[in-house]
Amino acid sequence: MTDSQQITKVDARNVSTVEGLTDSQSFESKALAAIQHRAIRKTGSFPKKLNAYSSAFAGTEKFDQMKAETIIRDQFKVTYGEAPNQMRERLLGNEAGLGLTAREDALTAARTIEPMIREGQTMPFYLAFDKAGCALAEKLDITETGAKSLMKSVFQEIEGRDLYETGKALEKTYHEPAREAARQSLEAAKQDGAAAPAKTRARKRG
Repeated sequence: MTDSQQITKVDARNVSTVEGLTDSQSFESKALAAIQHRAIRKTGSFPKKLNAYSSAFAGTEKFDQMKAETIIRDQFKVTYGEAPNQMRERLLGNEAGLGLTAREDALTAARTIEPMIREGQTMPFYLAFDKAGCALAEKLDITETGAKSLMKSVFQEIEGRDLYETGKALEKTYHEPAREAARQSLEAAKQDGAAAPAKTRARKRG
């Protein structure tokens, strides 16, 4: 099940819990459930964030941390159609069952990093790597951490190069000069902007 799939079945208890919330509680718990969802998508882990955010949520409401955690979990189930741990196990299970096609997809994803660093607006390696990793994770329905690890291992095996070192070298060759040129252009524009009023005042005095 991907994020875009329609949720059609929800446990009645979860619906009851969520329907009993005030507007502000519903808004906040939905936002907190989205944070948990994003954390699971990224690393497959969520307990620390759930504990931290449920404590913060309870701190402004008339219920304790355990009740806040239950609300967030139920909101998660209503919104995404599965419990947090179910989602975690599904993503990690998908990673364990990846085959040859997934490795081909990972190599293709790794190879998209160079043009992102080299062409157009350019970007640093960490952003290009993250962009490619997120896209691969979505395609394979696995965690982003798993997708990035797969990209690195397949790239090393097929290309015979370390993906991180390759990306950082490209960043130094293409992105850093582009960033420095943009910085100098902005600085020159600021100086021209500061000089213009002075020239205007000088003409008025003359």
